[in-house]
Amino acid sequence: MKSVEVPIPQKARPEIAGLSFEAALKELEEIVSRLEQGAVDLEDSIALYERGQMLKAHCEAKLKAAEGRLEKVVLGASGVPAAESLELGQG
Repeated sequence: MKSVEVPIPQKARPEIAGLSFEAALKELEEIVSRLEQGAVDLEDSIALYERGQMLKAHCEAKLKAAEGRLEKVVLGASGVPAAESLELGQG
């Protein structure tokens, strides 16, 4: 028999904008797990799905911001290390 978890009220969760990437990802993984178990009623499933969508968007925004800050160190022609922006998907 499956155990049924009582949904955590929305107001008990910290606001998404204040979550770190790691905290948002952890909560998103918990939501996915609960939805996959199928032990949540329809209304709670919809609320969890909507929160999951917001968490996904938050994680994507955090990753995009981190991408903009990434740099790689390269040696210039003179042998002096220099930093250049790291373009993901290249190189």
